[in-house]
Amino acid sequence: MNKYEVLYVIDAAMEDQARSELIAQFGELMANNGATVEKVDEWGKRRLAYPINFKNEGYYVLVNFTAAPEFPRELERNFEINENIIRYLVTRVEE
Repeated sequence: MNKYEVLYVIDAAMEDQARSELIAQFGELMANNGATVEKVDEWGKRRLAYPINFKNEGYYVLVNFTAAPEFPRELERNFEINENIIRYLVTRVEE
């Protein structure tokens, strides 16, 4: 089991209810694949450094978790499928 962190940016135009459901959906995905979520830190709405798909703001979420080495690729696949995720970055945390 390795430690990872993922930072993903959600489209700021989403409503609060839908956004919290999306965050919970990714939490369930992690739990269903044997990952242990250590911390979910919602940074909130922030201005993007540059426009992405004509959008200037995004909702940032940082998640620290422990998982098997195969799981990050599955998580990235789900981020790519979801149209409300603007950007994401999964990194392995060295201990």
